[in-house]
Amino acid sequence: MEQGEYTLSEREFTRIKARVYDVAGISLSNAKRTLVVSRLSKIVRALNLPSFDAYVDFLERGGSSKDGQDFVNALTTNLTRFYREDHHFDHLRTHVASLIAGKPRGSRLRLWSAGCSTGQEPYTIALDLLDAFPELKRWDFKILATDIDTAVIARAAQGIYPQSELSGLSADRARPFERQADGTIRVPAAAREIVAFKPLNLIGPWPMKGPFDAIFCRNVAIYFDKQTQGEVFGRFAKMVAPEGFLYIGHSENLGSGGDAFRLVGKTIYQMRETPNKRVAA
Repeated sequence: MEQGEYTLSEREFTRIKARVYDVAGISLSNAKRTLVVSRLSKIVRALNLPSFDAYVDFLERGGSSKDGQDFVNALTTNLTRFYREDHHFDHLRTHVASLIAGKPRGSRLRLWSAGCSTGQEPYTIALDLLDAFPELKRWDFKILATDIDTAVIARAAQGIYPQSELSGLSADRARPFERQADGTIRVPAAAREIVAFKPLNLIGPWPMKGPFDAIFCRNVAIYFDKQTQGEVFGRFAKMVAPEGFLYIGHSENLGSGGDAFRLVGKTIYQMRETPNKRVAA
């Protein structure tokens, strides 16, 4: 088939919406019809299938785990940049400064970038904190970076980006990036080494135990319906250390998952004090 020959019926769109919701919690609006056609047509064509109906049948009856992951990867949107929503990093520096002041050298610091996309967010955290607090090199400092899209996780782990990513950054922020011979830039090794990229479906099991001193989950919940948003944010509450923080996107709110948090700044939430909560060893 030539490109553009596939049409998406209402029945097919309903089936695709139901599947991506079931497997990834993503709630597709009717405005996403064009996106669905453009992104899935390539896969349907590569599989030599006659229609979107046949594609969903294939996934349900005989598709491999890779085929299922390709379906999810195609329907996720990855829009991010370095130092996006700058005020969150300002706040995180203040939080980490207080942790450093109250703990001995070599203490544990764990951060989580949930829905990290192509990696700009966790690398920004690493670069910003290592610059502000050189002593963190002597701490047990790690950043977990997760995303449901395995393709972007693989790209992020390389830490290589087009030079255009530096547009809008100050000279001080742009300076640490390593300029490559092919015109790309690379995140310096000191930052790459503390970020671990892992595939994770936020509506599936979470193998990590935490606790995390801060969790970033920004512009991810907008793809979930209200019920799923509340469930995911409620699960984050069990993973944040006492007095830890959750950073979310500018157009998001915690909904039914916000009982354990209090708003302390623009899209910045802190765990409420609970008398029986103790810091994990």
